[in-house]
Amino acid sequence: MTTNPDAPLLIVWHSRTGAAEAMADAASIGANGDARVLRASDARPDDMLSAKAYIFACPENLATMSGMMKEFFDRCYYPVLGRIEGRAYATAISAGSDGEGATRQIDRIAKGWRLKRVADPLIVNCEAQDAAAILAPKTIAEEQLARCEELGAAMAEGLRLGIF
Repeated sequence: MTTNPDAPLLIVWHSRTGAAEAMADAASIGANGDARVLRASDARPDDMLSAKAYIFACPENLATMSGMMKEFFDRCYYPVLGRIEGRAYATAISAGSDGEGATRQIDRIAKGWRLKRVADPLIVNCEAQDAAAILAPKTIAEEQLARCEELGAAMAEGLRLGIF
């Protein structure tokens, strides 16, 4: 992944089968060096505080965000509460069906932080419906990765232009 420790855009991701990781990587490529990319297990409140905008990328598991992504939010929620209002965010969700449950959960947390959604939810449906397909490594289609790159580029450009 392309990462810049001083970038204003923070991409926090979790993935078990590779789909959300590929989405986060594509977003970082689109940001063209203006993103810091961290695994959800490594992201800390100070990382949230030093960023000006966020992309949260994770799979939807059992109609919710992944547990590791939830752990990231649990760990960071109160230490940054009241300190990041108005900052921009977007989501990139890999899903076996619709991705709406994970999107709703992240949006609810973002509402508590008073973040501002600046892009429609980006949901890639991997159509994994049985145990073998759900657990299998995922490959994201090029057109979907292009959408992720566009999201990263738009977020980085919005920061560069002072839009958010």
